[in-house]
Amino acid sequence: MLALAVIPVFLSTVLAVATKRSSRCDLSSARIEVPWNQTQLVAPSDGPSFIGVAIGFQNYTCGSAGNYSNVGAVAELFDVSCLYGKAEFDSVQQIAYDAWKFSLPIVPFSEVIEKVETFHASPLLGQHFFIPSPSGTGISPVWNFASAALAGHADAFVLAAKVGDVPAPTGPPNVDWLSLNRADGNLAKQIFRVATVGGLPPSSCKPGTPPISVKYASTYWLFGSSVQQ
Repeated sequence: MLALAVIPVFLSTVLAVATKRSSRCDLSSARIEVPWNQTQLVAPSDGPSFIGVAIGFQNYTCGSAGNYSNVGAVAELFDVSCLYGKAEFDSVQQIAYDAWKFSLPIVPFSEVIEKVETFHASPLLGQHFFIPSPSGTGISPVWNFASAALAGHADAFVLAAKVGDVPAPTGPPNVDWLSLNRADGNLAKQIFRVATVGGLPPSSCKPGTPPISVKYASTYWLFGSSVQQ
């Protein structure tokens, strides 16, 4: 099993780790909506285990050809299960992004959320970040709730691999919508990144340009958790 104790050092300076437990609402009737004219993202027929709005950074490096390449992301997820079915749910990621966009990079994500009235009942679920892939090639995304909403559950994480990818229906500068399947951990069997706002880098760069971090927000749906709460 993946050893989550080995978390990138930069997380300690970017993320505000919290221990507040989630006050999630029932999601058994919640259904994710994906674009109809594609086959990459297939919506599950059941309800999710978690719905979280994320704010954070998409990270990029400039290659020799003058194009940016994604080298992972770092974000915190906040519980929005109690907003499902309400008018605010469809705009929750835009509200989060607007607050995040105009905040200084040194401001903790949790502080940004706490200042937005819409999120007053949205406890921290956990963190999203990337680690070196267990295969030895590249990096892999991880969602870890063991540090916050599911503190004390060592298996409350999921390392996943992308299986579907479509451009955001709203277009640039919003990063793609994704579906991923579990490779390790018990937090979820499937993860969907939808309703993205921001996150795309400039279309080109000058080789030798330092790495950049681009602010983004999105909604993550996690399905099939087997963590005992």
